[in-house]
Amino acid sequence: MHFINELKTHIIEELNLEELTPDEMDIDAPLFGNEGLGLDSIDVLELILILEKYYGLKVGTPEEGKQIFRSVRTIADYITANQPQ
Repeated sequence: MHFINELKTHIIEELNLEELTPDEMDIDAPLFGNEGLGLDSIDVLELILILEKYYGLKVGTPEEGKQIFRSVRTIADYITANQPQ
């Protein structure tokens, strides 16, 4: 998954998380809630747009989104599993 730093950079830029660098972002940390990045429901829309804009992928259902957007790793796994080769 060579694109993880690219994905982290997209998340930082699109969500205006300038206080973070890609190296500081733990790929297994929760994106939502108090222990992780603390993202909220508005941020989900930005994450959906990142998937569409940079990776050509769409999220099917809200339930699917909950699974995909748990962490940077789960987003990367989704991209790897669904992006055309």
